[in-house]
Amino acid sequence: MQTMDSVSPTPSGALASPAVARNTGPILQILRAHLPARGRVLEIAAGSGEHAVAFAGALPGLDWTPSDPSVEARASIAAWAAGAGLPNLRAPLALDVLDPATWPEGPLRVVVCINMIHISPWAATEGLMALAGSRLAVGGLLVLYGPYREPEMPLAASNAAFDESLKARHPAWGLRDRDEVAAAAKVEGLALTRRVEMPANNLMLLFRRV
Repeated sequence: MQTMDSVSPTPSGALASPAVARNTGPILQILRAHLPARGRVLEIAAGSGEHAVAFAGALPGLDWTPSDPSVEARASIAAWAAGAGLPNLRAPLALDVLDPATWPEGPLRVVVCINMIHISPWAATEGLMALAGSRLAVGGLLVLYGPYREPEMPLAASNAAFDESLKARHPAWGLRDRDEVAAAAKVEGLALTRRVEMPANNLMLLFRRV
């Protein structure tokens, strides 16, 4: 499971992340405001599964499917899901954005991706956009969360240090330019419609399928 967050096992076998605990509330606030009341949601790179349980529990009208290419992550997601017992939370998918054969059939109302783009090669961002563009219904929503570079904004010192640490860990990783991400989305029929500033110098970027 690729993550820059510290994680620790729980007695149930699920993984717990302090960073997830901190950002769940602010992310949920944006999801409540912009997600539809009902429909299929696909979460990409769901990691430990804490977000999936929190969001599915708070948004019971949505059919929430988490996914992750990591066996370790899917085991953690399943453990959290077993403890929560939510009827609208599906079993985790072994989805790889670089392998279309692993993508579920559409149409989807929402695709959510939290903290993946900066800890994966650029090809993963292109794969994510292709997936969202091909599986979202017209008017469907792609939600991205994480740190970005923005040409009109100075890079926060904490994000600059984070970018250096990412590149030291893997040369293909690092903070992405918001406009380059938006351009990759546009190629797949996704229009950037909203930018929301989040705590700790993160952003929520919302794209609509046109």
